[in-house]
Amino acid sequence: MTDGGRTGAGPGTVGAAVAAGGMSVELPLWRAISLFRVLALCYAVLRFFDSYLQFLHPVAGWIYLGALTLWTLASTRAFSNPHRCTWYVLATDLVLAVTGIVMSGMVDDPSRISRGAPTLPTIWAAGTVLGFAGRGGWRWAAAAGSVIGVANILGHGGPTGDNVHNIVLLMVAGCAIGYVIELARASEATLTRALQVEAATRERERLSRDIHDGVLQVLALVQRRGGESASGGPPGAPSGGAAGGPGDADLAELGRLAGEQERALRALMSGGPLPAQRGADTPEDPDRPQDLRTLLAPYADERVTVSAPGTPVPLPAPAAGELAAAVGAAVDNVRRHAGPGARAWILVEDEPEAVTVTVRDDGPGFAPDRLGEAERAGRLGVSQSIRGRLRDLGGTAELYSAPGEGVEVELRVPRATAVGPR
Repeated sequence: MTDGGRTGAGPGTVGAAVAAGGMSVELPLWRAISLFRVLALCYAVLRFFDSYLQFLHPVAGWIYLGALTLWTLASTRAFSNPHRCTWYVLATDLVLAVTGIVMSGMVDDPSRISRGAPTLPTIWAAGTVLGFAGRGGWRWAAAAGSVIGVANILGHGGPTGDNVHNIVLLMVAGCAIGYVIELARASEATLTRALQVEAATRERERLSRDIHDGVLQVLALVQRRGGESASGGPPGAPSGGAAGGPGDADLAELGRLAGEQERALRALMSGGPLPAQRGADTPEDPDRPQDLRTLLAPYADERVTVSAPGTPVPLPAPAAGELAAAVGAAVDNVRRHAGPGARAWILVEDEPEAVTVTVRDDGPGFAPDRLGEAERAGRLGVSQSIRGRLRDLGGTAELYSAPGEGVEVELRVPRATAVGPR
C-alpha cells in the first residue's frame, strides 16, 4: 500500500506495497476497521440508553460513553490509515476499552451482570483488537485480545459461559484479520519486487539493444576498412592512405566508436547509466512529433530503396527513434546475411490507427527454426533490437521467411501506444 512513500513488507510492520494498477489490499481493511468502530460506538450508546435506568450509577456510564465518543471521533482518521494509527493511539484505545469493561462491574447491577449483561463498550472493544491486528499482525491481536479477555473475566462477572464465548470470538476474529493483513502485505511486497525486477529487466534490455547497435556500427566500419586494406584502399586513394586522408579519418572514427562501446559495455555490466550514443539524440520534448521519413531516409542507398508517403508521417520523438532503430537493425541484417548482391525495400504505410514499416529483401531467406537457434546461441539482434523495441512501444514485429524466398519484416506501431519505450 502506498502512503507517504514508505514501503513495508512483513509481519509486525506497516505495509506500503501497491498492488497492480495502484490498488492496495490492506488500505480498505483499515477503512473497514475505522467504520466498524463508529458503528460499534453507536451500538454501545443505544444499548446503554435502552437500559441505563437499571444501572446503579448511570451518570458514570454516561460520562464514560461521552469520553468514548470523543475519542472515537478524534481517532477515526488515524484508524483509517495504517501510518497514522501509531502504537500510542492503539495503547490509548486499549486503555479506554479495559477501563470501560472494569467500570461495567462497578456501575452496573450485580444481578444484571450475573445474567450476562454486556459491558459498557460492548463490541467496541473488538475494534481495538482489530487495530492491533492491522498494525502488528495476528500476534499483537492475540495479545490485545488476551488483555481485554482478562479484564472481562476479572472485572465483569468472572469466567462465565458468556464471557468465555465472547472472548473466544474476539480472539478468533482478531487473529484471522491479523493473519489476512500479513498475507496481504507479503503478497503486495512480492508483487512490488516482481514489478521492480521487470522494470530493471526492460531497462537492461533497452541498454543491450543500444550497445548491440553500436557494436554493429563498429564492426561494419572494421569490415569496410579491412576490405579497403585488402584492395589497396578506396577507389582513387593513394596506396596506404596519405596522412590526414580518408584512411586516417576512418581510423579516428573507428577509435571513437570503439571507445563509446567500451564505456557502454562497462556501464551495462556495472549497472550504471548508459553513455549517450551518437545518433541516438531525440528532441528534448518527448511529446514533439517527428517525421519518420527523415529518420529512415539515411538507410537508402544503391541496395536499399525507401518508399514512403509524400506527406509527413508524425510520431512522438521517442517512438519514432525506436522504430527507426528497429528498421536499421533489420537493414543491417540484410547487409550482413543476405549476401553482397541482395537488395532490400523499405515501405512505410501511414494509417489512421497505426504506422507500419515493412522491410523486405531478395536474399536466400532462412529456415523457420533459424531465429530460435540464433537466440539460444546468444545472438539477440532480432529478439532485442527488433522485437524488443516494438514490444516496448506496444507494437508488433513479425518476420516471414523461407529458404530461397528472402525475408520480410513487418513492424507495426499503434498510434494509441506510440509513446516511446517504457
